[in-house]
Amino acid sequence: MAPAPQRPYKLPESVLVVIHTPALEVLLIRRTGGEGHWQSVTGSKDALDEPFAETARREVAEETGIDTQAPGCLLTDWALENVYDIWPQWLHRYAPGVVRNRERVFGLCVPLGTPVVLSPREHDAYEWLPWQQAADRCFSASNAEACLLLPRFVHPR
Repeated sequence: MAPAPQRPYKLPESVLVVIHTPALEVLLIRRTGGEGHWQSVTGSKDALDEPFAETARREVAEETGIDTQAPGCLLTDWALENVYDIWPQWLHRYAPGVVRNRERVFGLCVPLGTPVVLSPREHDAYEWLPWQQAADRCFSASNAEACLLLPRFVHPR
């Protein structure tokens, strides 16, 4: 019997997409696996040459079922990047020696009432929260900061 094919390593380049309504209610999704971590949509590039915007569109569709190009939706590249250490329990997903990840931040404004269909292998619950409460709920500091920045990107001065 042939050995199972090895999964390719994750690339250390990812996106964070803050999905929100015009009233600044933020969609948070809870990761499966017992930790109960609440977060926005995140995910890694599939290939080094994949544009971050394409990664954002793909990850939003995979994790929430939302089409970023549907009428009333607006995906915005915030031109912000976070670089952080990969958590030790997740290092095995990356090539040997990779210890840091670069994350590009996007916002996705969706109409009120946009349906959410979770990928059950990744997330088991979702909720819409006012942006300040969403920031408080996020387990990741960079995700919380992105929620707090939301009003600046939606209503720039």
